[in-house]
Amino acid sequence: MAISFSFQEDRDCDDADARDRRALRLPDRYRSRARRSMQARPDLSGVHLRPVREGARLRGEEGRRLGLGDRCGHAAGIPIHGESPNVEVHAMKAVVFHGVGDIRLEDVEDPRIEEPTDAVVRITASSICGTDLHMVRGTLTGMKPGTVLGHEGVGVVEELGDDVRNLKVGDRVLIASTIACGDCAYCREGYFAQCDRANPNGPQAGTAFFGGPETSGPFQGLQAERARIPFANVGLVKLPDSISNEQAILLSDILPTGWMAAELAEIKDGDTVAVFGCGPVGQAAIAAARHRSAGRIFAVDNVTTRLEMARALGAEVIDFSDEDPVEQIRRLTDGIGVDRAIDAVGIDAKHPRSGSALDDAMEHKEEYRKEVAEIAPEQNRQFWSWRPGDAPTLALDWAVQSLAKAGTLAVIGVYPSTDRFFPLGYAMGKNLTINMGICNHRKYIPELVELVRSGQLDLAPYLTEIRPLSQVIDSYKAFERRDPYWSKVEIQPGA
Repeated sequence: MAISFSFQEDRDCDDADARDRRALRLPDRYRSRARRSMQARPDLSGVHLRPVREGARLRGEEGRRLGLGDRCGHAAGIPIHGESPNVEVHAMKAVVFHGVGDIRLEDVEDPRIEEPTDAVVRITASSICGTDLHMVRGTLTGMKPGTVLGHEGVGVVEELGDDVRNLKVGDRVLIASTIACGDCAYCREGYFAQCDRANPNGPQAGTAFFGGPETSGPFQGLQAERARIPFANVGLVKLPDSISNEQAILLSDILPTGWMAAELAEIKDGDTVAVFGCGPVGQAAIAAARHRSAGRIFAVDNVTTRLEMARALGAEVIDFSDEDPVEQIRRLTDGIGVDRAIDAVGIDAKHPRSGSALDDAMEHKEEYRKEVAEIAPEQNRQFWSWRPGDAPTLALDWAVQSLAKAGTLAVIGVYPSTDRFFPLGYAMGKNLTINMGICNHRKYIPELVELVRSGQLDLAPYLTEIRPLSQVIDSYKAFERRDPYWSKVEIQPGA
């Protein structure tokens, strides 16, 4: 737990013996930090520490939880009172957003219990997601400087609020990416991403999730050594020992999102399916389509290694740098098109740089340029990196054109509220059904945990890189560049 001490006189502790007795109740690591701070500051002699709030619970050195309500100790996050100096001990590293194109690994305060439904989790595995790139590139706007990034996590419970009764300190848990109360009407119907209570901006503010824009909370993210988890009785799922971190990290966001994509697409036995985008979500969508017994699956991308992985999952691959995906899908389906299409790309789509699809994309270049300017008004203009995709709705256009009449389109790639471009007339003319939305992670996680535990589903081979937290910025850059075999990277804070 973080320690940020405010020192002031305590009229409830009248003598040194009482202070010493009470100090002994703090775990050794906290007392030693406090002692070092006071030895370094002779002007602090004669003052001692107060608890930050009544009823907070800590995990001690032996794993027991310690109530601080009756102690002289002052833990993190409280402003200085009076004229006393404030001494801060920053106890963890985290990936912090400072602006478009500007992220840093730096010291931040440890999280603490703020509500009785909270937990504090020591993160053992996190990951970098395409959604994180949207925010760094500026296509998902409204980020608050100082926000810790990351919404995928596995860890160990270190502290629990009083109302979290289904977990105990020491439990190994999976963290659902979106935050939900579990009690409102939307949660009870499975729409956890539309929870009425989780977002402090109000029930109409949208999905609450870790490490996102100000409109999503904001909540500090999971690319850190520790994290506060609101509504922990809902958002934390205990993991069986047989599931490794490498398997589990894919259950936090990627697999549930791919599973929801297949559900939104209404894939059934024998269907012909096209998945646009073979990043981690696209790979999960392909696996989900196979699980639903799709007859044929086309996978569209321009990154060779991602297409290789899609082929290994049984998909028929189309490289849009070489071929026009719409033409090829129509040709390979005798001019009919696919029954179901999934957009797993989202707002940062890029137009072809070569091949037969280039000419058509170039005809829309000015249109795409205007879209980018409206969707991402703030961009990183200093370097080539962290730039938005240059064809925001290209994947949507291809998906709509590739569908058979009366087909179904599932949109699971992220599009921000600033995007208002969609080939609506063409879709209507084909009587298409369109389903979309933010993933309701908590709805799918229990089923997926069981599928992985039983050996029926394993995407761990598609976790292509494992890196310590100290290398996270370089990992972001490699993921941004789409380096070969950098499909999905696990970040290990403890490594």
